[in-house]
Amino acid sequence: MAQPDKTPPKPSFIGGQMDDVVQSCKKGWQVLRHRGPSQLQFWFIALLIGIAAGLAAVGFRLSIEWLQGVLYDAKDVRSLQEFVTDLEWYWVVLIPVVGGLITGTVLHLFTPDGRARSVAEVIEGAAMHNGRVEKRAGLASAFASMITLSSGGSTGREGPVVHLAGVISSWVSGLIKADGITGRDLLGCAVAAAVSASFNAPIAGALFALEVILRHFAVHAFAPIVIASAAGTVISRLEFGDVTEFVLPVDSVLDFYVELPAFLMLGLLCGLVAVVMMRSIFWADDLGTAFQQRTGLPRWLRPAVAGLLLGLLAIWFPHIIGVGYGTTSAALTGSLLLHEAVIFTAIKVFAVAVTMAGRMGGGVFSPSLMVGAMTGLSFGMIATGVFPEVSGSETLYALAGMGAVAAAVLGAPISTTLIVFELTGDWQTGLAVMVAVSLSSAISSQLVDRSYFLTQLERRGVHLAAGPQAYLLAMFRVANVMRGPDDPRAASEELIWEVIEEGVFIAPNATLEDAMPLFEETNRVFIPVVTLGEEGEPPTILGALFQVDALRQYNRALAATAAEEHS
Repeated sequence: MAQPDKTPPKPSFIGGQMDDVVQSCKKGWQVLRHRGPSQLQFWFIALLIGIAAGLAAVGFRLSIEWLQGVLYDAKDVRSLQEFVTDLEWYWVVLIPVVGGLITGTVLHLFTPDGRARSVAEVIEGAAMHNGRVEKRAGLASAFASMITLSSGGSTGREGPVVHLAGVISSWVSGLIKADGITGRDLLGCAVAAAVSASFNAPIAGALFALEVILRHFAVHAFAPIVIASAAGTVISRLEFGDVTEFVLPVDSVLDFYVELPAFLMLGLLCGLVAVVMMRSIFWADDLGTAFQQRTGLPRWLRPAVAGLLLGLLAIWFPHIIGVGYGTTSAALTGSLLLHEAVIFTAIKVFAVAVTMAGRMGGGVFSPSLMVGAMTGLSFGMIATGVFPEVSGSETLYALAGMGAVAAAVLGAPISTTLIVFELTGDWQTGLAVMVAVSLSSAISSQLVDRSYFLTQLERRGVHLAAGPQAYLLAMFRVANVMRGPDDPRAASEELIWEVIEEGVFIAPNATLEDAMPLFEETNRVFIPVVTLGEEGEPPTILGALFQVDALRQYNRALAATAAEEHS
């Protein structure tokens, strides 16, 4: 007799869907119970970091404005050049020289290399140091940059503010013993808040942290970064109000689509101007280093020499002093003549190069805004003069140029475009700005290592521009990957000595980046790890680095990086 079929009947379609909903709710409740409290706690920490970074950014800006007012007897720092022209020439020269002396002394005492820390070091900290930056050198750099910007330096305040925010997040990360992912997320929160507070730009601040600092758009980092960015913006608006940095004329509109090819040409021009600006800074830095080495100039005097050059230049061109938002605003409103815009552009690039080469501190974002606005205005004056019947406002070209040069210098087309919109409050001309930004970023990224910051790091031997596959090897010391003599899989001492006698060995403090080319050249399975003794003494064997171990460590790091970026 056949047994009855005991297979349970299939649920109906609606019943199956209801079961799926119930299971999803159960899983969601488990996630909320186990991960919800820690996630809320992390967001609360992000909020506190956002408030702290916002206060730091606002305090840094107020300190600069106060000290500028004292030094130059200026009632309104936005019109600083008008007050500079009323000073005796020797004061115009003396103020940046004294500022350079103070800056040089501070950096000499509190940094190992006499350099002011800025955005590049924050990017390096995010990529290679678990979201940490130097705290002591960072605080000294913030103070030195404040003196520089107050006493005639021709840079911007965003670079020091970003690093100062990184100092805050690094302190918190150390306090809570944050791992690499958490440390990077907290660093992104601090930077987003600082940028948002500096420019009253919450959207751009969040995207700047993701695009420039973390260099990925992972979902897990988005919520806390947005929370911190909003907190920084609130702090800024409580102090300065909800106002845009620049006010544009009402006729800044794109009248004809046939004008778009002109903005393509403007983008190409701005990309080249950005490259000239960046390479001028690097060339001036190399020249300053060569001069310092040849003359034996103490490094603490280098900023004072730069201050002397800036002071002499400011006698005839006072607009180079400080951040330069007054001149930028004049360009955006069309208040400059063509020859003034062209000359001011060249002089500003020279002044920025002198300031940065003098190791005086500051950032490059504000100068790039000023250079871009004047480049765009010059181009717009010519374009509207040649084709008046199909041209819109020349100030629209200034707006597009401002975004195009800044985006190329920062290597951040998305966040820079949004910063331009939020700085001006003008969202109607987005097409023109986006076209110029895209072309300038495309051409400049081919002529430098993607951006000013990544090129800075590349010049120091930190290869971040090519991606994780290029820099991850440099993060691991040979001593931490090698097999010691007590390892059961260690190489025999006899084989190790044979390889050493062939001149193949490596130091324990070397990195896997140093070791991998040796494997390629020698085709060895392992490389002895030794410390060299005195002359005539044999080296001390510490172990052996196996190629398979190095590759395994590298693959794990690549997998972890990919998992973080796509989580």
